[in-house]
Amino acid sequence: MIIKLMQFVALTAVLGCFLPTMVKAQSLGDWGKVEYCPKGLRTIGFKLKTERPQGDGDDTALNGIALKCPDGSWIYSAQGPWGEWGIEILCPSGWLTSCRLRVEPTQGDGDDTAANNLECKCSNGQVLLGDGEHWGDWNEWSSPCEQGIRTIQTQVQEPQGSGDDTALNDVRFTCSALGG
Repeated sequence: MIIKLMQFVALTAVLGCFLPTMVKAQSLGDWGKVEYCPKGLRTIGFKLKTERPQGDGDDTALNGIALKCPDGSWIYSAQGPWGEWGIEILCPSGWLTSCRLRVEPTQGDGDDTAANNLECKCSNGQVLLGDGEHWGDWNEWSSPCEQGIRTIQTQVQEPQGSGDDTALNDVRFTCSALGG
């Protein structure tokens, strides 16, 4: 994981445009593509793809995160196959500057979900709470992107067949290197 992060940092340093900021969760699955808002625009909100509790079935909770760009487009990275997209949660003014995940720790022989919910801060100081699930605890806030979050990259575990599925495990955001 450290090597992959260093490669990501090296790539962004070469591009000279972005600095990574992470929201740490679990580390199962593969990283999807980095997705960008068009024309370097800042993100202004988000929505979550969440599987609701399955009772005695296998819960995955958070399966996807989409960020809204001010031109009305949405950017997504990798996502799990379960759940439905929730409501749009938007900054009333300004843009997203930092986020954190609600993460359930590994349950051993129990049902693992990994990431469950997302909370983000807007440049106007407002905090936006996602409509995901409630399991686990909130992680630390990602490093602030004062000039706005510009990209998303998610780590998602592929379906395990008869095994325990977790879906979305981690997320990375990047922001402008100039003042970010």
